Amino acid sequence: MSPGELLHAMNDEDHKVADAVRMSVPQIQKLLEAMVERLRRGGRVFYLGAGTSGRLGVVDASEIPPTFGVRDVFIGLIAGGDTAIRKAVEHAEDDPRQGWKDMAPFSPTPDDVVIGIAASGTTPYVIGVCRDARSHGLLTGCIVCNADSPLAEAVEYPIVTVVGPEFLTGSTRLKAATAQKLILNMLSTASMILLGHVEGNHMVDMQLTNRKLVDRGTRMILEETGLTDYVQAHELLLRYGSVREAVSAWRQSSASDNR
Repeated sequence: MSPGELLHAMNDEDHKVADAVRMSVPQIQKLLEAMVERLRRGGRVFYLGAGTSGRLGVVDASEIPPTFGVRDVFIGLIAGGDTAIRKAVEHAEDDPRQGWKDMAPFSPTPDDVVIGIAASGTTPYVIGVCRDARSHGLLTGCIVCNADSPLAEAVEYPIVTVVGPEFLTGSTRLKAATAQKLILNMLSTASMILLGHVEGNHMVDMQLTNRKLVDRGTRMILEETGLTDYVQAHELLLRYGSVREAVSAWRQSSASDNR
């Protein structure tokens, strides 16, 4: 294939992913609703996977604090530890007991949720931690891309998204990984919305970690309050530290002035 043919062929395969995920929405909804119930009780969500699947879980979990201002609620663990985020760790995924050991420092409780991520649905590390977590009363779910997998059988809330053969045979970092990323986006973002960390479609609890986000927060305040003075909105944001607190303070002040 020429470069153009390669790219078009890969893109044709990628188009199949969103449709496959849509077919899984009823399963995603069941896990989401169960997750939110546990989160409301003070539980946490643990993502566990190996290789690409593990890295996707780590990425999604790491985005929750800056996006929603929530810390230590979504936790991503990968077979082989943090070293495996950048480099493959041989045989790390083959121990079915290691996942529960990796969770031990976090003192898991029955209010917590474990979501195993494995394209094949056969990874011992992931199957093992889901079985152990379930035996200890934790809520268990998974994201897999093969039908009738051992992992799907091991959990209460399986999400099975069959994307079909990969463009490069066996390279599940392609369509399978794209599907997993889309589902993780849905689970984490929808749960944060349902728990009140979003107003309208605004990230009102986001952390102000750079100039871009400070500017974005300032513009949110302008929109939410009807203010027209950028400097005033910017000062409000810096004074109160978040869009939510700034808007709340402005509304209280306005209500007081109108009495």
